[in-house]
Amino acid sequence: MRVGTRASPLALAQAQTVADLLGADTELVPITTSGDRDRGPADVGDKERWVKEIELALLAGEIDLAIHSAKDVPSTLPDGLQLVGTPRRADPLDALIGAGSLEALSDGARVGTASPRRAAQLRALRSDLEVRVIHGNVGTRLRMLEEGDLDALVLAAAGLIRLGRAAEIGCVLAELVPAAGQGTLALEGRAGDDGALAAARAITDADTWDMLSAERALVASLDASCNTPLGAHAVIGGNGVVLRTFVGLPDGSRWLRDETPPAPTPLEAGELAASRLLACGAAELLRLAEEAAA
Repeated sequence: MRVGTRASPLALAQAQTVADLLGADTELVPITTSGDRDRGPADVGDKERWVKEIELALLAGEIDLAIHSAKDVPSTLPDGLQLVGTPRRADPLDALIGAGSLEALSDGARVGTASPRRAAQLRALRSDLEVRVIHGNVGTRLRMLEEGDLDALVLAAAGLIRLGRAAEIGCVLAELVPAAGQGTLALEGRAGDDGALAAARAITDADTWDMLSAERALVASLDASCNTPLGAHAVIGGNGVVLRTFVGLPDGSRWLRDETPPAPTPLEAGELAASRLLACGAAELLRLAEEAAA
């Protein structure tokens, strides 16, 4: 089983956890994506650039499965490809490094992030903070904190845990709504490839699949992009699927937060969350966020 993955340290660490689940005959194939070659001015833009080259290798038969960070996978996949599995989700929340809580940060503290979603929520919660857009992989960002360029960082808890750097987490930020798919690894395969599909299904966690399906349904219903400060976190309970959501402007001046009542299916949960946000003016916030990023 040849499994394609981005070649970054975090991507390789994540992919290895999946390879271990798939079995000893699994070979990881590192692939450099256009996003890795040119990270862009603010680490945002078209999600396709983080997965395109891996998907091309999958379509060409050079690999049998692809492993992605689910938050990087566009809502629409190329013809002939489909998501086929998700191992158990890691911690989906954002983590603060450099302080024990947001409240513990001093007025004007310099907080680094590459995510418009995180920046918008940080500014909404603490307008006094100096939220800085930063670049580079997890190691590069942590060095910026160590060298005194920043007072704190916000990164995905799952990535730090998978890199063996959980001890650096000051706290998890339950007050921030995470990105759709955060903490989840998505397996992508060719339609009709029964062998790869069976292998992916064998390691798939059903609740994680449903959570990811609900969050992706919301993103698709809103037609949101990487430029949009959008958060989505699904929880599976006995009464159905509940979605916590956030959408706002990058400067934190306007935002919406919501939590849906339980819905019977992931698709219905995503569509319900989208309809509730749109009824409260989310379309205008999405439009303004896109204009601000242009």
